[in-house]
Amino acid sequence: MKFQDYYEVLGVPRDAQADAIKSAYRKLALKWHPDKHEGAAREEAEETFKRVSEAYEVLSDKGKRAKYDRFGQQWKHGQEFTPPPGAGGRRMSPEEFAAMFGGGGRGGFSDFFTSMFGEDLRDAFGGQGRGRPMRHQGADVRAELSLPLADALAGGKSRFEIPTHVPCGRCGGHGRIGQHVCPTCVGVGSITERRTVDLTIPKDVRDGTTLRLSGLGGPGEGGAPAGDLYLTLRLADDAVFRRIGKDIEAELPIAPWEAHAGGRVDVRTLDGIVTLTVPGGSRAGTRMRLRGKGLSDGQGGRGDFYVVLRMALPEHLSDRQKELLAELATADGSGVHGGARETQEPRPT
Repeated sequence: MKFQDYYEVLGVPRDAQADAIKSAYRKLALKWHPDKHEGAAREEAEETFKRVSEAYEVLSDKGKRAKYDRFGQQWKHGQEFTPPPGAGGRRMSPEEFAAMFGGGGRGGFSDFFTSMFGEDLRDAFGGQGRGRPMRHQGADVRAELSLPLADALAGGKSRFEIPTHVPCGRCGGHGRIGQHVCPTCVGVGSITERRTVDLTIPKDVRDGTTLRLSGLGGPGEGGAPAGDLYLTLRLADDAVFRRIGKDIEAELPIAPWEAHAGGRVDVRTLDGIVTLTVPGGSRAGTRMRLRGKGLSDGQGGRGDFYVVLRMALPEHLSDRQKELLAELATADGSGVHGGARETQEPRPT
């Protein structure tokens, strides 16, 4: 079989840092995962995926990478361990084995031993040991929630379904099972789960606000409590409300007679309902400001809330309103013009 240069397989330089190696592997693993290919292309994908996984297994392990850099193609045979004479006698007990390689680590053995020899061999020499299962608090989980501005302004408690990144249960978040890349998380160490949460939206919400939801993270082990969920809110524009930095801009529909005569209109803001006075003779497109009713800036200040007047008719017109509108259409006076509308001269009779 032709020798595979692991650096070429992953497309990284020989002095690449661990983060660059992991990033390159993730992109290639997602591209060549066999489940994404069908027919004849699947066989090629399987072979490529195996080469990519093998390259990552070696280059992501400091010890293996050092041997590979030194011995190249023969790296597996470099500095092989030779047992001392007489080592094949009495079998070492799990307690002696743990004492030699260090205790207090995961499963009763040091992390160093696990990284060097793999979890399968560790488990064969006693696993968790004879004591009680170790208590481990659940892992913290991070997620983002796209929150429409309309929901932010409504406030209160709402139920959302969010994608969360949790440690892979198959490999324990290590990305590897023994000496092999975990097939579930393809070496990343985490997977995506969807979770339903009941969220109370804070009044001082702003884009990037991170909330800590206690006990909604990963499950604990050995009776330990669950971790926490850190949820970052991302404010999203919708059909009515738009975010401009710390300011909010909203469409405000008003009837033609309200614009002509003026009046008081209720507007929904983060502080609840605020009454806005519309001057008589207002035109469509007029922009009005409610000072200090925008989003928090995180330093005790607030942005402003702007409304843009849009002409609209009620959804249900009374018969009398329809009659009045018909009279307006036939009454003398100048027509509507501006924008993309083409003004027409009166036709001669």
